[in-house]
Amino acid sequence: MSMQLDFSGKRVLVTGSTKGIGRGAAEGFHELGAMVAINGRTPESVARAIDEMGGGERLIAAPGDLSRVSVIHDVVPKAIDALGGLDILVNNAGRGDERLIDDIDAEHWEAVLALNLKGAFFTIQTALPALKQSKGSVVNVASMLGVMGAPAGLIVYSATKGAMVQMTRMMALELARDGVRVNNLCPGWIDTPMIEHDNELAGGDALYKYIDEDCPLGRIGKVDETTGAILYLSSANAGYTTGSTLVADGGISSGR
Repeated sequence: MSMQLDFSGKRVLVTGSTKGIGRGAAEGFHELGAMVAINGRTPESVARAIDEMGGGERLIAAPGDLSRVSVIHDVVPKAIDALGGLDILVNNAGRGDERLIDDIDAEHWEAVLALNLKGAFFTIQTALPALKQSKGSVVNVASMLGVMGAPAGLIVYSATKGAMVQMTRMMALELARDGVRVNNLCPGWIDTPMIEHDNELAGGDALYKYIDEDCPLGRIGKVDETTGAILYLSSANAGYTTGSTLVADGGISSGR
């Protein structure tokens, strides 16, 4: 058996793929031969990402705010039609707004839930006919906060990611006989534009220093390291893996 990763001819949709972890995954699939649908909230952000990735017929624009089910029902079928089917879905779109308990209102709760959990569920549901036809694969991108606790401020975010981990298990069991695999990636601190922004708000390099001290491996993770995990879970090498959670957090959750 060859362990070489090759996605030639595969049709992939990565949500939230204009930057960060999603962008890394989209670039990885594309470099290994796949046709990839790029999703972001606006046509402009998607067009910019596709241009930065070199353009070409193997990159498909699929813009839309996936926190709205009506948009999912429009965007996902169009992307699948443009791809000519679907072999791999990566649910990466999400938001991580911080608020303490006393500051959480219904609007905050509903906004985070709508994208992180409801959006992921209805994206899978909408893509299922195509995934069943191809006996495809789903990778849900959750968080280490889906499997552990953390300091204050991310209760709603953590609740959605914990629910995503459990949703992955339940979907894997229900879809196994259809040949559709569903797995879950829980990243830790990864060096993305979102972390850069949070570090700027913290002042100096306070966040990066905290991460270096908190992480057993002594450093922040690289986007390439989550890309590798997503590519593995989506590949034939993981063909006997479903309902699993792969944690890529530098060992943080092992000590919690």
